Parts: sequence; structure tokens; C-alpha cells
Amino acid sequence: MCRIGAIKAKNYIHPCKALLLMQSQQKGHDNSGFAMVMQDLGGIFEDYKDQPTLSMACTDEGLKRAEDILHAAGFRRVLQWVPETYPSEELDIIAMPNYVFETFSYPRSMKNATQKEKEELLLDMRLKVRAALEPEDLGFVYSFWPDVVTLKEIGNPHDIGKYFNLWQEDDNFTARIITAQCRQNTNYDIVRYAAHPFFLQGYTVLANGENTFYQKNREIQRKLHRGYIGFESDSQCFLYTLHYIHRQLGWPLPYYKHVITPLAFEEISTREDSEQLMAIRQSLANLEINGPNTIIGLLPDNTMFTCCDAKKLRPVVIGRTADTVAISSEVCGINEILPERDWNTDIYPDEREVVVVDDSLEVIRWKQ
Repeated sequence: MCRIGAIKAKNYIHPCKALLLMQSQQKGHDNSGFAMVMQDLGGIFEDYKDQPTLSMACTDEGLKRAEDILHAAGFRRVLQWVPETYPSEELDIIAMPNYVFETFSYPRSMKNATQKEKEELLLDMRLKVRAALEPEDLGFVYSFWPDVVTLKEIGNPHDIGKYFNLWQEDDNFTARIITAQCRQNTNYDIVRYAAHPFFLQGYTVLANGENTFYQKNREIQRKLHRGYIGFESDSQCFLYTLHYIHRQLGWPLPYYKHVITPLAFEEISTREDSEQLMAIRQSLANLEINGPNTIIGLLPDNTMFTCCDAKKLRPVVIGRTADTVAISSEVCGINEILPERDWNTDIYPDEREVVVVDDSLEVIRWKQ
């Protein structure tokens, strides 16, 4: 079983907070991996928020090939951060030769480009680098986006933290938003791309559970957008549907819940928006999900949210203080990092609810 968590704070926080959030839930996962996406970056990346950062795990040849592709397209590196690692035979980790986080300036040809044009270019370049590395197993490119870094690794989460010295808090590697999961993709072949969180053009999704409509979702999503690739995990479908509903169709976030867990026909018929909801059921039926799952997501504007399957078969809880909000599969995770909070204000969302955290850390509950 997966365990997932997210932290959003007014001040910059270090990844050790995410490790603590997940470590207390250790009995609920299998120690096969740890992955995180950090957004709204501080530390050494704080002055480069408008420029894209490439997050990779690769061989020497993979790094050279990736940099050659980006340089040929006109990108120029302005910052490189290679985390110092601490290898040991005692650590349970299947490490890659290189972990590279590189920030680039845009090509000169993009000087007058619109924001959307830049975003499409970044997607195309990430897909191009991935395609160049994948056939020869030269590496993995997880994200190429401004103000975002991604790390995914196979092994024991505690040992992964020791390998990257993430248990030692410092000011160089921080963010205001960190999403994390402890568990590799042990339902299928273990592939680093299959580890949550998943990221696409500013959208982040991670999930605890299963999507039994995976095949149905995949068949339609493969035809909807060039960025919907891989499908190494059934939970990637949650990300692709969010991206499609919110970015491609331009619909507000509440409609995401109506697409993935639509109301029953008899309920729809009694609502003022029955015409719209019926059209969603008819036109987007192949994007419905099923099975026990909880989703945590982030939008490009850093809005964070969580929602559950239609039967509430996986747990989730939201806890908060004045300057931090945390979402976790289990309340023990929040107890670990926010012990001083008012526990009476914790929120346990139900099956027909979306809980949203905006940039001021206001927590809003939407009923489907």
C-alpha cells in the first residue's frame, strides 16, 4: 500500500519535514522507495523562479546527451546543483550514477514568446530528452519546469534520506510546498517513472490506492495529448485527467471531482446543474475512476487539494497551524510534524468532498 503526504507552508521548509511526515507511517508502506516534488523553491533556487530547472537521475552519457539536446535548442545553463551523496554498503538504495538539478535560461528565440508558448516548449523538450535516454537506459528526466525540482529513488526511505543527507536541515534546499510518497511501483515492474508524485506542466498528483478503470482511462488518454505517455502506474491517469480537465478544457477544479467520481444519475436529475453534469457523464465517461484511492493534487498556481474515491475506501486527513497545512494518509504523520496544532480542527474528508488549500493557507471544503 502507498502512503502519501503534502506540506504547504508560508515559510520555506526542508525535505526532512516530508521524510518525518512519511516515516511515522512506515507500517503502512513497504520501504521500496521515496519520491518528492518540491515547488515554490527557496535556497539556491530562489532567485531563478522564472527559469526552468531540469531534474534528472542519469548516467554520465545520459547527462551529456540531455545537455546537448537542450544546448542545441538554445537553452543555456545558469545554475547547476549536484547534491552531495553519502554512499554506504549498509544503505538500502539502488542509486543512479548522477543526480542533477540544472536551471536554464530560455532560448533567445523565446524572448517575445507567450507564457503558453514557453510552457509548450518545456514539455516538448522534456519529452525529447526522455525519448533520447529511454532506449539505452541512460537515465530519467522527471520535470523540466520553473520553480520545481523532483527526486525519485528506489530503496528504504530512511536510507534514501541518509544517502542525500536530507535528514540534516539546511537553508540551501527548501520549498514552500513538498509532496511525497513512500513506496515504489511494486504492483508492476519497478520503474522510477512510476513513483509518485507525477508532474506535468505545473500539475502534480499523487495517490494512495488503485484505479481499476486504468485500462479504460489509458486508452482514451493516449489519444488526448502528446504529454500523456508512459502509463507505468495506474495512478498516472489521475494526473492526466486533472491536466486535461483544468488546462486543456479550462474547467474549474470542482469539475475534476465530477469527472473522476460522477454522481449517480438519480442524484444528477435533482440538481440545478443537471444538464452540465449529465453532459460530463456522457462525454467523459472513460475518464471516470474506480477502486479505493485518495488523491492529493497541486495546480500551477500552487492551489493544493485532496479528494477520495466514491466510497471513501482510503484514509486522508488535513491538519494545520497558522503557517503550515499538511495532508497525510495517516494522522500520525501530521502528529509528527505539527504536534502543536489544534487537533480538533483536523479535517477528514468524505467521499463527496474536495478540500482545497489556497496560497494564503485558507482551507476550503467543497461538496460535490
